[in-house]
Amino acid sequence: MHMADALLAPAVAATMYVASGAAAGVSIHQLRKDDEQQKLPTMAVTAALVFAGQMINYTIPGTGSSGHMCGGMMLSALLGPYGGFLSMIVILAIQCLFFADGGLMALGANVWNMAFYGCFVGYYLIWRPIMRSHWFGEGKGAQRARVIAASIIGCVVTLQLGAFSVVLETSLSGITDLPFGAFVAIMQPIHLAIGLIEGLITAAVLCFVLESRPELLRDAQPAGDPSKHSLRNTIIVLAAVALVVGGGLSLMASSNPDGLEWALFGNEESGYAQNMGLDEEDFGVSSSAADKAESIQEKTSFLPDYSFANSDSSAGTTVSGIVGAALVAVVALLISFLGGFFRKKKK
Repeated sequence: MHMADALLAPAVAATMYVASGAAAGVSIHQLRKDDEQQKLPTMAVTAALVFAGQMINYTIPGTGSSGHMCGGMMLSALLGPYGGFLSMIVILAIQCLFFADGGLMALGANVWNMAFYGCFVGYYLIWRPIMRSHWFGEGKGAQRARVIAASIIGCVVTLQLGAFSVVLETSLSGITDLPFGAFVAIMQPIHLAIGLIEGLITAAVLCFVLESRPELLRDAQPAGDPSKHSLRNTIIVLAAVALVVGGGLSLMASSNPDGLEWALFGNEESGYAQNMGLDEEDFGVSSSAADKAESIQEKTSFLPDYSFANSDSSAGTTVSGIVGAALVAVVALLISFLGGFFRKKKK
């Protein structure tokens, strides 16, 4: 769902930067009040895991499309909405600047579409109410069922909101080649399928955390059982998964276009629909702001499209997964550390 700059008019892109920036400001302010020291390593490793997870596009059967996780629900369940939102900003900014994934001018919109809904709407309206409810009864089994339900419902609903926002932003940008109703009719169903799969992936990770260190999960009710694994071992397992996914499993990612690209350009080459039928080489709006943003990306992206420049070697994907996950972990850790430093200074 990473939007390209050509899908946005500069005024719409600027508006989305302001909206995402305001949410980031509130998140930074709130994070400074958080005294949970265990959040530092958790924030780093979970952000790296989401970065790696986003590298794997999974095929949506019978459509010619693929999808990848957003990760907002997973991060907000582990870090809370504010830490989760800032982690998502780190992920999306690094993808944009160093891997040319998503437009730089469109970064504010991508943060809003992929992070805001999952972290804030998903947490406050879905995750917390379900986890604090008495759905499925009492006990650890019931709690596991609540985790699964909240993960699936949250991912489906927030991805639907994100997909609709993409349609709305492109329509407000005046791209006449994209009729609003037709675009909605294509975008929403495909992202329903993508959201269901992300919900299952999110549930699997969060159920592991529930079994290993339940106190890491926001709003999980104590079951009275001792944790199966130490915090250190849990972090090591999650970090190892991030490295394996980013450095190895990413090589098996689907080559089908993701939900947004599929909606725009179709996949006629593989015998599927053309959908909106836009020309991949010439679509959307052009502007001097987009041209400047593209020139900046060309200078900063040292592994464009998660590969070595001018090379088809699969090693580029592996290196991108490992380097990207490490960068995300370091920056997320730095943000969390600085929050702790300013808390101490203020005291």
